[in-house]
Amino acid sequence: METSVLCIGSVLWDTIGRTARPLAIGNDVPGRITRDPGGVALNVAMGLVRLGLSPALLSAVGRDMDGDAILAAARSRGINCDMVYVSDDLPTDRYMAIEGAGGLVAAIADAHSLEAAGDKILAPLLDGRLGGEDAPYTGCAALDGNLSEDLLTAIAKGPWLAAADLRVAPASPGKALRLLPLLRHPKATFYVNLEEAGLLLGETPADSAAAAQALVVRGAARALVTDGPRPAAMADAELCVTATPPEVTVARVTGAGDSFMAAHIAAELRGLTGRATLDAALVAAAAFVAGDDPE
Repeated sequence: METSVLCIGSVLWDTIGRTARPLAIGNDVPGRITRDPGGVALNVAMGLVRLGLSPALLSAVGRDMDGDAILAAARSRGINCDMVYVSDDLPTDRYMAIEGAGGLVAAIADAHSLEAAGDKILAPLLDGRLGGEDAPYTGCAALDGNLSEDLLTAIAKGPWLAAADLRVAPASPGKALRLLPLLRHPKATFYVNLEEAGLLLGETPADSAAAAQALVVRGAARALVTDGPRPAAMADAELCVTATPPEVTVARVTGAGDSFMAAHIAAELRGLTGRATLDAALVAAAAFVAGDDPE
């Protein structure tokens, strides 16, 4: 089948409460609450569509109203959902977050159904739809850390994505360590923030450039590290480049890293290289944070 990028991981409903006020534990303030399609894999896919690409999802949803609705929403945006695993006994996953002045206050990701589905979501990579053991998938695949630790470890050793141009994001600092086995993948590009990089490295890097270079030393083919409004970095075995994000007023934060990842992948698939791809990713993420990029 024709697809430019596989997006593998979480597809769920985001319920997010936002307020422009500072928040502390126990505060009750006015704001807005939205419910939108989300999850790292779906967010990346939506970002890719906005940039003219044709992504496909590998994920799991329930055979329920939420699952039907989120697949319909994804398809309406031009995303191929034909290979999503639809479970008869698992509910569609959910995510809940609170954002206040200054960014994310707290979040809970209920991605238990994705974890329980396990390698069922990867079946198209071996059953001939996307590849097989004798003809592995060699295209670009964006993978997120909402998959279970056991499955991510199996992917690092197994045939599903062994030949793929693999792009990896942890989904959150709490899931960063799940990605350690993928450092051994020969073509894995890591997209992390400075906190997540520190967790993977087991130390506190001085800045994004030091973190990106250290991840490459640890085995990553390439690493992109962001640090909020401070300079971001991209490193591989030959070079390290940095760039400063545009200054914007923060309107939202959930999904900014996914927009960054999607824009970087799209820039490379358009033929851009080096610093230009990092700049493109930072501009897209800044537009998203400012609320200028349509969801």
